[in-house]
Amino acid sequence: MNTTLTTLRQWSDAGWLRRLDSALAAFVLELDPQAPPALLVATALLAHMEGRGHTCLPLEPLVRDPGALLGWPTDAQAALQDFWQTLPDGPQAWIAALQASPVVRQAGLQADAGQPLVLGGSPAAPLLYLRRYWSDETRVVQALVARTATPQPVEEALARQWLDRLFASDAVVPERGVDWQKVACAIALRSRLSVITGGPGTGKTYTAARLLALLAAVDPQPERLRVALAAPTGKAAARLKQSIDAALEELQQRLGDALDLHAFARRMGAARTLHGLLGARPDTRHFRHHAAYPLDVDVLIVDEASMVHLEMMAALLDALPAGARVVFLGDKDQLASVEAGAVLGDLCRDAQAGRYSDDTARYVLRAAGERIPAQFLQVQGAPPALAQHTVMLRESRRFGGPIGQLALAVNQGDGAAARQVLAHDATQAVLALEGSDPAAVVRLALQGRPGASACYRDYLTCMAQPPADVPDGLAHEDWVRRVLTAFERFRLLCAVREGEWGAAGLNRAAEAALRAAGLLGGHGEWYAGRPVMVTRNDAALGVFNGDIGIALPGASAQAGLRVYFADGPQLRSVGVARLAHVETAFAMTVHKSQGSEFEHTVLVLPPRAGAVLGRELVYTGITRARQAFTLVAAQPGLLAQAVQARTQRASGLRERLEPGPTADGGC
Repeated sequence: MNTTLTTLRQWSDAGWLRRLDSALAAFVLELDPQAPPALLVATALLAHMEGRGHTCLPLEPLVRDPGALLGWPTDAQAALQDFWQTLPDGPQAWIAALQASPVVRQAGLQADAGQPLVLGGSPAAPLLYLRRYWSDETRVVQALVARTATPQPVEEALARQWLDRLFASDAVVPERGVDWQKVACAIALRSRLSVITGGPGTGKTYTAARLLALLAAVDPQPERLRVALAAPTGKAAARLKQSIDAALEELQQRLGDALDLHAFARRMGAARTLHGLLGARPDTRHFRHHAAYPLDVDVLIVDEASMVHLEMMAALLDALPAGARVVFLGDKDQLASVEAGAVLGDLCRDAQAGRYSDDTARYVLRAAGERIPAQFLQVQGAPPALAQHTVMLRESRRFGGPIGQLALAVNQGDGAAARQVLAHDATQAVLALEGSDPAAVVRLALQGRPGASACYRDYLTCMAQPPADVPDGLAHEDWVRRVLTAFERFRLLCAVREGEWGAAGLNRAAEAALRAAGLLGGHGEWYAGRPVMVTRNDAALGVFNGDIGIALPGASAQAGLRVYFADGPQLRSVGVARLAHVETAFAMTVHKSQGSEFEHTVLVLPPRAGAVLGRELVYTGITRARQAFTLVAAQPGLLAQAVQARTQRASGLRERLEPGPTADGGC
């Protein structure tokens, strides 16, 4: 038995690695019986990092300080350091071990012969990839480079005329500086790919709606413009459509007969999940739409882009026609996708700095009448191509007060300021309950708290008041909408899935408490009032991963119990017997909450959360709250710990996009 493989399997037995991680090392050993220990260890740790959302393994920090990179518990750290003494000393020795194996392809130097591992990066920062992620990253890089290489022609005088009209009532007073929303529209107008990032309330969808109106205004045949709206989850897609429709309606009233935005909105149709847009196929990772069968769109708006993982981004860019425009909207500071990759974070790494070229600044001045401040111009070196297509919205017009102050403090890593906000909020919009237990979380779910009354009692009270039967069923639909709306007022958000502090444990506890209070009836898996989240796409049923609905009686006795979902004002329902892949949703992970907002949000921080607990997770949880936010922590100090821990996902995407001697990604 190979001693290195034995050690890796022992680490899996101890829970430090997954079984899958050591199994991949065993697979590599089968392919290369001469595989050196460094290759087997790197393979297992590469798989381990992929499971934590990284798309590659950075070799230099791994070799220099594996404990810091992996963040394992204390007992694991000791075993790790002991074993490390038996391995090669220094990155170059590790690279040599990898280069000598036939299972590793050196990017830029060797042909693709199906090797399962790829060595990329640069000599100073070598990166090891699983073949699939190297391929995905390469496709994304190629698409981004192609789409940002050359600006599209713009009739600048016409653009200026319409931008001034579209933003007429939003004129920025001199002391407030540049109108970044207007800048974003001007930049997106000449881009086949653009990124608009900003925190809650900065007007990302508001800006996107004005961009759509601008595109319709300057197009000689706007009736032929094919526009699609999409987001990673059904909830986010529904919210995108609602926001765009509301903004276009407001613009229609302002512009009068100058543009027929009503017809334009009707032609867009409903927003879809990315899986629905691309045509997810059962039991395969492939989609109906791809490079050989592209999407039938001219403009695609993608909201909540922080949730789009690397593989999905590659598939989406592959499926876009060469001449189509895509606009990504998202908050670069939110949690990255559950699956591997942090694409929006990579693309927006320098969004705060701007890094605009003189040419971009001159164009924005001519087309939008906005002067980009000097501090956002690139002074030295070549301005990055991607930066000329990226705009960060910098002013929140909705997200102020204590919730906004707390989110800003967390995002800036200022734990002291966050404590100040929590300690001195006289409005009770934000509150911290530290040193609490899961019972405190359940009490909030049942009865809310002073200053934040929204809780699960609201929707169950609505549910207990069903309408009398009417022939057209309209009263039943109105009742369903009221129940769904009341449920969306409150949510429990968790950092982890398992355990009494996790989503699974709190779901059981909340359900039991609501039954004990007489608010829930029924028995078994399905009962009236059960909130559920779809966990697997099912295009045949029209449900997708992340959709949330509530089990309620149908409009007639024959209809039985059905799960109702809201897509804006539209309702859809599925019989409970047909929904095999759902889980109860009184509590959900912060990851799953992205794209949603709740009147009162409760964020639960468990003990011993380890690497899961980070600044992005807390920031994302806070920014799900509209009116009230409650932090429940198992012990004091967890908030400060989270604020100081910034999540960084290993990736080679941004480095491959920047100009330089290692742009080909070869090591």
